[in-house]
Amino acid sequence: MTGDKELAALVEEARACRVCAAHLPHGPRPVLRAATSARLMIIGQAPGSKVHASGIPWDDPSGDRLRDWLMLDRETFYDEGHIAIVPMGFCYPGRDARGGDLPPRPECAPLWHPPLRAALKGVDLTLLVGQYAQAHYLGRRRQSSLTETVRAWADYGPAFLPLPHPSWRNTGWLKKNPWFEIELLPELRSRVRAVI
Repeated sequence: MTGDKELAALVEEARACRVCAAHLPHGPRPVLRAATSARLMIIGQAPGSKVHASGIPWDDPSGDRLRDWLMLDRETFYDEGHIAIVPMGFCYPGRDARGGDLPPRPECAPLWHPPLRAALKGVDLTLLVGQYAQAHYLGRRRQSSLTETVRAWADYGPAFLPLPHPSWRNTGWLKKNPWFEIELLPELRSRVRAVI
């Protein structure tokens, strides 16, 4: 029970974080979920504008696609007793000049990920969704591109499984890489079922 209380306090502290406030055009609103019983952790990049508005992680079309990849309904996906959702940046970073989201703030993951991961001792599988999570957690072990890193998914198990970001912007990537759906999705779904 002590671990539960410590993690709950840590999550509340993270949700109250204002370290990057001066750099966030829409203000801070840290979005994350975690419980000591979670066995699956999803690490994406940062909330988008819709998630910033709702305060619910992956509450957008990217989340719909991710849940489809995992073959999970919303109720299961949002059960923090099974799934921890800890992005690289907890707050919406705003948009760049081309209309895409800015990268996650660099202060967030080094500050919050070590204590959160230490408290989430039961996590058996961590999904590294997108290049920022892969760069942070795989470091020099990652390949020269996101495509090659995801293609080499078997090299990072059993602890990590790299995935592309499920954004609509990656629809072209999915069409160019049919092996993702044929080879990786069945393995992803099998491993997710095994841990939750």
